[in-house]
Amino acid sequence: MSTDFVPLLPPENEDVLLERAQRLAGYSLGELAIVAGLKIPKDLRRDKGWVGMLLERHLGACAGSKPEQDFAEIGVELKTIPVDAQGRPLETTFVCVAPLTGNSGVVWQTSHVRHKLARVLWVPVEGDRAIPLAERRVGAPLLWSASEEEEALLRRDWEELMDMIVLGQVERITARHGEVLQIRPKAANSKALTEGIGENGQPIMTLPRGFYLKKTFTGPLLARHFLL
Repeated sequence: MSTDFVPLLPPENEDVLLERAQRLAGYSLGELAIVAGLKIPKDLRRDKGWVGMLLERHLGACAGSKPEQDFAEIGVELKTIPVDAQGRPLETTFVCVAPLTGNSGVVWQTSHVRHKLARVLWVPVEGDRAIPLAERRVGAPLLWSASEEEEALLRRDWEELMDMIVLGQVERITARHGEVLQIRPKAANSKALTEGIGENGQPIMTLPRGFYLKKTFTGPLLARHFLL
């Protein structure tokens, strides 16, 4: 791999994107970071989005932190997923921020969750903490859209969780709610509060929440792909 990194233009179609992702398979994060001119953090505790940012550089993503798909022009979202030696996901996967207000009339078909998961480029990365970050290798990519069965599971959980938010029960939601999709607090610290709705319809201040895919969803998805 050349060390003269030239920022890539966004891929013009899925085939180009998949080809770029396939070319990265087998390389270590350290090798890719050197090429991209990115400093390698000691670990990911304070740099959770670093692996995704690194791969975005190599794939030509331009969305950054905008609330749109990473490859908006072709409608594809990038999701890196840390896996163990058997290819099983090691943690849940962040989808998007959960809206806690202004949800009257929202439906699954036009939801941000469905939009983000409409077409996903999954890139597994070695996630065993015993392996130094720079030595962890990138796996073979998967370009995925939900099957009817998978979408039905996601929709059911989304509707249940959004009902709880609309009914002012956000503080009652735990990570155990939802079969494949969950809502969890997403904040750097307990002081980063946002507005929500209380049980009596009153405005409250609460921690921001995010939608996450459970490992019970991503595990079988990867297993089918890699024939595990």
